Amino acid sequence: MALRGVWQLKKLIVSYCDWGGSSRGIRAFMESELPTFKEKNPQLEVVTELIRGQHPHLKGFYKNKNERVVCVKNMTPEDILLYGTRLRNALGRKVVKLKTRHVTKHPSVQVMMATLLKHSLFGGE
Repeated sequence: MALRGVWQLKKLIVSYCDWGGSSRGIRAFMESELPTFKEKNPQLEVVTELIRGQHPHLKGFYKNKNERVVCVKNMTPEDILLYGTRLRNALGRKVVKLKTRHVTKHPSVQVMMATLLKHSLFGGE
C-alpha cells in the first residue's frame, strides 16, 4: 500500500524447491502469474530463490525495516498471487492489539460523567 504516495514494500523474495511436491503451485505461479505481477508492479524488486528441501514461502521486505514471511505450501497459483498482493498492499507495521473494540479520537463524555457522578454521589466507591 502506498503511504503518502510511497509504496512500502521494497523487495519480494519468492523461495521455492524445484523437486518437492509442496512447491508445485509456486512453480506454476512463476510460469503463469509472476511475469504479469512484475509488469504491474515496477516499483517492486521481485527475486526468485531456489532452496532445495524447504517448503515454499514469500518474504516481503518493507521500507521501515520490517519483514513478513508467508508460507505458501500446497497452494494454487491464484492463492499465491493473492498473498503476494496482500504483502504488497500491507504497510509492514506490526499488528497492534486494541484495548477496546471502539476506537475514536474523541471519547464519549457520558462515560466520564457517569464515573464522576458515581464517585461523588455515593461517597467514592
